[in-house]
Amino acid sequence: MRDLGREDAQIDAVLAVVATVAPDVLLLTDFDHDLDGLALAAFAKRAGFNHWFAAPPNTGMMTDLDLDQNGKFGEPRDAQGYGRFRGDGGMALLSRWPVAEVTDYSAMLWQDLPGATLPADWPEEVNAAQRLSHGGHWVVPIEAPGGVVNLMAFAASPPVFDGPEDRNGLRNRDELRLWTWVLDQKEPSDFVVLGNANLDPADGEGRRDAMVAFLNDPRLQDPKPKGLGGTLAPDPGHDGDPALDTADWRNGVPGNLRVSYVLPAASWGVTDAGVFWPAPVTDSILGDDGLLAGPHHLVWVDVSR
Repeated sequence: MRDLGREDAQIDAVLAVVATVAPDVLLLTDFDHDLDGLALAAFAKRAGFNHWFAAPPNTGMMTDLDLDQNGKFGEPRDAQGYGRFRGDGGMALLSRWPVAEVTDYSAMLWQDLPGATLPADWPEEVNAAQRLSHGGHWVVPIEAPGGVVNLMAFAASPPVFDGPEDRNGLRNRDELRLWTWVLDQKEPSDFVVLGNANLDPADGEGRRDAMVAFLNDPRLQDPKPKGLGGTLAPDPGHDGDPALDTADWRNGVPGNLRVSYVLPAASWGVTDAGVFWPAPVTDSILGDDGLLAGPHHLVWVDVSR
């Protein structure tokens, strides 16, 4: 909140990207949540949005259990989602149009997802407490001029930072499968899935086959947004198209990856799409190294009915 009220290079760069792309709806991930929503209100005002939604995330929601089974309690990985404090790295959705009643799946236990795969031999008390969502899973209805648009927004676990039990990799896969389950139960009309899946279908760690399967679901479409910056920065040994990468992680590990997605329902018309990752230039709004706004690049898709 303090930084939003004064000059801050990273915040200014993020706002410059938003002003350049000019989205009607914007999902922010890794945006700290405060109880009164003061930081989000300040950001929305500076970004020119009149409507927004945020709920307390699972990140930083501390438990009294040793969730990661390392023999210690009260650490960031003992929260429902990794977090150093309550609200650390939450989600926020901003809109130029009103937001209707939200359906929130964030409290769903991991073990309650049909077909869930939890780590083998994990303690029952952990399974009985562990939520599936790392950050959150929301269905947010936006009252757009042409009718309601249902945004299925989420931020998933990184499929790394664990051990041979692959706790985070398994959880990341099931966080994606949650949307498949939601669509199977009652497919929202005119939906768009968007967020940070933290999973590339071709490169990096994680259960990549889950991302491939999700992208091939006939109920949605993949516009395959591309960015020039990713095209110009291919990683040796990667199999995916570098133009589709959305995260600029350098030094080869994990390298640039496609982890953020905007996936409209198959019924939508897609008129344009892209990743705001321009070619490196001096005095760019992203800084000389292209990282001033952070390693993740904004993904955008224009849709029509």
